[in-house]
Amino acid sequence: MGWHRELLIGFDLETTGTDPHEARIVTGAVIEVRAGEPVGRREWLADPGVEIPADAVAVHGISSERAAAEGRPADRVADAIADVLVSHWRAGVPVVAYNAAFDLTLLSAELRRHGLPSLADRLGGPAPAPVVDPYTIDRRVDRYRRGKRNLEAVCAEYGIVLGAAHDASADALAAARLATAIAERHPEIASLDPAELHRRQIEWYAQWAADFQAFLRRKGDAGAVVDGTWPLRELVDGRPA
Repeated sequence: MGWHRELLIGFDLETTGTDPHEARIVTGAVIEVRAGEPVGRREWLADPGVEIPADAVAVHGISSERAAAEGRPADRVADAIADVLVSHWRAGVPVVAYNAAFDLTLLSAELRRHGLPSLADRLGGPAPAPVVDPYTIDRRVDRYRRGKRNLEAVCAEYGIVLGAAHDASADALAAARLATAIAERHPEIASLDPAELHRRQIEWYAQWAADFQAFLRRKGDAGAVVDGTWPLRELVDGRPA
């Protein structure tokens, strides 16, 4: 039947910024998806405890005032999201996140910020897995396709309707549907079991990062460094590992 036709867990965060080590959670969603259809969902609105910049508000539409008035404390939101994701990983269910290295790194940073157990701690030691990242997989299976690789563009490529871009629930559902669509177009992806697909994505992401870093240096940016760690980059002594 293939992993892509079984239960998948779509996951997405909307945040205060674009640096996953510094940005804070504003909204989060975990959507249970089977055969492309949502069968359960959890959604969160957090009070990040900091001002939400205007450019971030322009993306997801959540103002600081609304987050402060309606949002739950940031530590409780991060803790709840982590527990939900870990429960699925414990059951062996893939968590699907578009550009997973951003969302999982940001969640990990929030847990650390609030003195909460890490994802690995909650899993008893192992790193979070399996993760399915349509962004990483699409770059591998269709390396030379021109154009953007953001969620909207890749959804358009695979015929996935994205209800409302930068809404956590819509993006989480779209990511899960996109994972299924990519697997259906590329049987070599569908044939991998989730654990092997996870391992392959670690390799693919590292190779992409090395190639992109080399490209930037050829273009004149001699100091360019592209982190090839996937699916999350832990902090060590307050710095990216």
